[in-house]
Amino acid sequence: MLTDRVKRVYFLGIGGIGMSSLARFFRSRGVAVAGYDRVETPLTRALTAEGMDIHYVDDPTLIPMAFLNNPSEPETLVVYTPAVPKEHLELEFFVTNGYRIHKRSEILGLLTNAFQTVAVAGTHGKSSVTAMITQILRETEAGCTAFLGAISKSLESNLSLSDESNLAVAEADEYDRSFLTLNPTWAVITSMDPDHLDIYGDYQHLKEGFRLFLNRVRANSDILIKHSLSLSPDPDRNLSIHTYSLDDPAADFYAQDIQPEGMGYRFDLVGPDFLVRNLQTRIPGITNVENAVAAATISMLMGASQQVVRKGLLAFEGLVRRFDLRFNRSGVTYIDDYAHHPVEIKALIHSIRLLFPGRKITGIFQPHLFSRTRDLAIDFARELSVLDELILLDIYPAREKPIPGVTSGLIFQHITSPVKYQMSKQEFPQALSEIGPDVLLTIGAGDIDQLVGPITEYLETYVA
Repeated sequence: MLTDRVKRVYFLGIGGIGMSSLARFFRSRGVAVAGYDRVETPLTRALTAEGMDIHYVDDPTLIPMAFLNNPSEPETLVVYTPAVPKEHLELEFFVTNGYRIHKRSEILGLLTNAFQTVAVAGTHGKSSVTAMITQILRETEAGCTAFLGAISKSLESNLSLSDESNLAVAEADEYDRSFLTLNPTWAVITSMDPDHLDIYGDYQHLKEGFRLFLNRVRANSDILIKHSLSLSPDPDRNLSIHTYSLDDPAADFYAQDIQPEGMGYRFDLVGPDFLVRNLQTRIPGITNVENAVAAATISMLMGASQQVVRKGLLAFEGLVRRFDLRFNRSGVTYIDDYAHHPVEIKALIHSIRLLFPGRKITGIFQPHLFSRTRDLAIDFARELSVLDELILLDIYPAREKPIPGVTSGLIFQHITSPVKYQMSKQEFPQALSEIGPDVLLTIGAGDIDQLVGPITEYLETYVA
C-alpha cells in the first residue's frame, strides 16, 4: 500500500472535508502530516489535536523543515485541493522546487485501489449514503475503511478504520471530474442534476462524466442507480445494473409501508426476490428513507446480511450539516443543512413540511459559487419561495473570483415568499432577535456553518 512507502504528507487545504479524511488516514498509519488552510475551524483544531502541524498563513517559510529537506517521492507527498488558487505561494514553491503535486482525488484513488471499494457518486445524497453504508459494514465482524464527505455523528469523524477488512467505502466527487481517478468494485449513483457546469460546460458533458465513472467499475460486478436516471455503462463491462427508489415499484429495490417512528421512519425494503420487514432509521427527513434503501441494497449486494443491515441503519445517527437537528424545544425547531443545489433545497423543504405540518418555516440561505448562482438563479428562487420567510445572504465565492453582475440579488428578485430579506452574513446576528422563528433552517455549503453555533446558543438562552 502507498502508506508503506510514504513518510510524510503535506496538504494544501488540509481543512477540507475530503482532504482531512486522507490526512487522518495517513496519520493513523504513523505518517507525519502537516498542511496549510485559509482559516482555523473546529475540524482543523481536531486535526491539530491528532498530531498534525497546521498553519493559516500562505507562507513557504512556515512549511516544516522535514518537508523541505526531503522533496523526493515516495518519502514525501504533496497533496492539494483544486480549491487552492494557482497563485498560492506555497503551491508555487512546491512546483518551482520540483515537487510532484498530487490532487486529492488521485491519492484517494491510489489508496482505495488496495481495497474492494464501493464508491458513491451523485450531485446530492452521496454523503448520506456513503455514511450509511459505512455504518452498516461496521456492524460486520471485520468492519471497513471509509473516506466520508461529511462528519458522521456516529463516528465523530469523516474516517472509519479497520485493520481486518479489505472493504472500503468512498465518496466519489464529480467536481473537477475527481471520481474518474477511482476504480471501484461496486458503485452507487444517487442523482445526476445539472451542477458544476463551470467544469463540464453543459448537462450532457456532466452526464458523460457519470457514464465514464461507471465504466471504471471493475468488470463483472454490481452497480446501483437511482431509478429514472438514464445512465448505463458500456456493455463489455458485464456489470449487473440495479435500480432503487423511495417507493416506486418500477424500481428493483424500494421502500413500502413507510411510517414515522420518532424523528425517523420504519419501512419494509422490497427487492426482486425478498422482503425485509421493519427496517428503522433514527434520523429525520423522508429523503433519508431513500438513502437508506440505497445503502441497504448495495450492502446486501456486497454480501451483508439482513441482520447487519438492520443493526447498521438503526445505529446511524446522521451527519453534521445534513438535516442536522440542532435545537427542538418549546415549540421552536432549528435544523442546519448543507443543501446548495435547487433539487436539494426542494427535497429539504418537502421533508420539513412532512415532519412539521402547519408550522411557519424560516430559511436562511447562503448561495455557494458565483457560477452556480448565475446558472441556477431561477431554480433557486422557485424552491426558496416555498418558504414562509426567507433571509438571503451574499454569495459564498469558495474557489471562484466574482463574476460581473452576479450577486444573490439574481435570486432575490424572483422570490415570491410573503416575507423576504436580503443581507450580509455580518448583518444577520442583529436580525436574529427579530425573526421569532418557529422552524428555522440554515441552508448552504459555504461558511454559513459559522452561524450554527451562535444561533444554537441564542436559542438555548432565549427560548424558555
